[in-house]
Amino acid sequence: MTPRRTSARRSALLFAGLLLTPALAACGDDSGDTATESTSPESGGTGAACAYESDGQEPSREVTAPPEQAEVSGEVQASVETSIGTLNAVLDAETAPCTVGSFASLAEQGYYDDTPCHRLTTGGIFVLQCGDPTGTGTGGPGYTVPDELEQAEEGGYPAGVLAMANTGQPDTGGSQFFIVYDDTQLPPSYTVFGELDEKSVELVRDVAKKGTADGGPDGAPATEVTIESVSLD
Repeated sequence: MTPRRTSARRSALLFAGLLLTPALAACGDDSGDTATESTSPESGGTGAACAYESDGQEPSREVTAPPEQAEVSGEVQASVETSIGTLNAVLDAETAPCTVGSFASLAEQGYYDDTPCHRLTTGGIFVLQCGDPTGTGTGGPGYTVPDELEQAEEGGYPAGVLAMANTGQPDTGGSQFFIVYDDTQLPPSYTVFGELDEKSVELVRDVAKKGTADGGPDGAPATEVTIESVSLD
């Protein structure tokens, strides 16, 4: 059982499958639309080269891709306003500049505003998955984010970690990410790009205690969680 983004060509079938297996999924529609270069917040600049490539899917919301030279560095403070309270995180642009650069760019463009966290897993993998404006688990920004796996350790994704979902193939992250609310064993295939503070983790744990809407180990959370806005300092 591995977290992944899935292909939109079989989105209806695969989304049903997501409720049976803990695959962390994200993808877009088949339209051929592509994202183009834009500007993300300036924070001193690391100069890291970031290959944001079109995934051949229509963006869930109209956005432009971040610049190919990362403009974030060091620790970036993030506040995610949600329907369950504010989730405060520190994003690690030192080891994941391309991922944080993409997240910051999408946040600046309002991509995450009014977006549901569509998936909760409670059976061995303990995550809340967010970042798809469509709420189906099939949405993305129209481009991929390269892997930055320096912090990923074999089997170890401790509580509080923010990490990127992917298709199970290298360099296939997009906009979807997951919040680990209890220590979780996963292969080191998912870019860790930040960490929530303990108070924020407790808010997510409170959601997890209510389980999924259908009572299963993998599905929409029984307590609706909506990202209202994301701001970065």
